[in-house]
Amino acid sequence: MSLQILRSRFFSVAASSSSKPFRFSKVTPQPSSRFSSTAAPATPHPPPSATPSPPPPSSATPPPSSATPPPPPPFSSTASPNRWNFLKYAAIGALTGTTAVAGYASYAYSTDEIDEKTKLFRDSTKYSPPDGATSLDKFQGMVYSTAVTVPAKAVELYLDARRFIEEHVKGYTEPYTDKLLPDLLPQEQHVFTLVLDLNETLIHYIWTRDTSWQTFKRPGVDAFLEHLAQFFEIVVYTDEQNMFVDPVIERLDPKHCIRYRLSRPATKYQDGKHYRDLSKLNRNPAKVMYLSGHALESCLQPENCVPIKPWVQTDKDDTALVDFIPFLEFVARTSPADIRPVLQSYQGCDIPSEFLRRLKLHKEKTGGQRRLWK
Repeated sequence: MSLQILRSRFFSVAASSSSKPFRFSKVTPQPSSRFSSTAAPATPHPPPSATPSPPPPSSATPPPSSATPPPPPPFSSTASPNRWNFLKYAAIGALTGTTAVAGYASYAYSTDEIDEKTKLFRDSTKYSPPDGATSLDKFQGMVYSTAVTVPAKAVELYLDARRFIEEHVKGYTEPYTDKLLPDLLPQEQHVFTLVLDLNETLIHYIWTRDTSWQTFKRPGVDAFLEHLAQFFEIVVYTDEQNMFVDPVIERLDPKHCIRYRLSRPATKYQDGKHYRDLSKLNRNPAKVMYLSGHALESCLQPENCVPIKPWVQTDKDDTALVDFIPFLEFVARTSPADIRPVLQSYQGCDIPSEFLRRLKLHKEKTGGQRRLWK
């Protein structure tokens, strides 16, 4: 009976604890006359908690079997970046190698040489099996033809690009035409062509902050042009621009002794300088002379050069142009077959003074009845 009373009290307390905070109170059961006084007291139950606690681990749970496979390791993303790095470096290496090969080929060989050397390689892409070829030979030929298609196309692309670039660059580095002067008239085939530089040969120009551009005419230039125009075809060949050359020549030569004027577009640009290319004049090289204060430094045909002292406006007593008149007139009158050996004999000498010395010596020996050269 006492045990039923104890249970009823416990359940009533548990029901009331769900509605208000639980306060633990020790309940001591009253001994019953039916039970012996030696019976063990009832063990009180722990109060219920708001969050149930997990059950204690049971010792009866078997340990994990050794046959169970371990969990897979976490996924590692190091393999993918390594593959991308390899592809990146391979592409960079291929591009660098291709650029180096193209640069060396451009430096060492001309376009025609590369075209000739790679012709067989490029033709190998057009494979056609010969008669009687075995299946293996046909297969090998097709594989080789397929493998070389991309390199052959790359070579053709390089050649097309190089020709395109060279054609455009040629417009800036080469004279604008292969015949800078018109053909000579039939009755003038014997006439020599005297090519003259402009700056420091016929004129000198300077620029100052106070006066801006100033152009000075060399002493004796009028007499020089008027006299030699009777014997020579006079051409001015300079590396200045047309906008400068035309007005200067108009004021320098009012009598039109100068037949033609050639400016920078007619020069050849090489190694950072503009050179006079006498081979483009459409004249016989044996009858061309180039007179300049910088003849050997500005002309591609040194055998036709006639050096003269460079002139600046401060040298007001200069007579170099007038001193050259006897030599040039003698050349025009005697008309040597080739002027280049004659100029070679004067190399390293002051031509006007050396000519007068030779002429005097020649007259003393021959009485002036024979030519100085044949």
